Amino acid sequence: MKIAVASDHRGFTTKEKILTLLNQLGHEALDYGPDDGESVDYPDYAVKVAKDIGKNAIDRGILICGTGMGMCIVANKFPGVRATPCHDDITAQMSRLHNDSNVLCLSADLLGDRLVNRMIEIWLKEKFEGGRHARRLEKLNKVEEQNMPPQ
Repeated sequence: MKIAVASDHRGFTTKEKILTLLNQLGHEALDYGPDDGESVDYPDYAVKVAKDIGKNAIDRGILICGTGMGMCIVANKFPGVRATPCHDDITAQMSRLHNDSNVLCLSADLLGDRLVNRMIEIWLKEKFEGGRHARRLEKLNKVEEQNMPPQ
């Protein structure tokens, strides 16, 4: 899979570790910034990943900030993005099984490295269940279409 990873300054160290993990797992890991741990604004980096998810330029994205919530809010502003803030094995698993999440949002401040690695492995491995969940995602797509600004 082609997976973009971005963070803000608080998530920079975690981002670097995640890029290494993704490469070790055999994925094409793309670093969408930042280039160092200097203070940056998380929306600038979430936008880069969300736009490429929406254009199908990448398969999945991982966003990291202090809590994961700010990145998630920004990413979900873009059509085609299903960003989920996950904090344990179950939320990582269910985000894929039931929600077909394509962007994983993580906390750099509240999660340890072992948990982050395990969650990423689960999130990458799990497949969308479909069935009743597909019906719900179709409804989500309709809401998105109905609320798109005119072009």
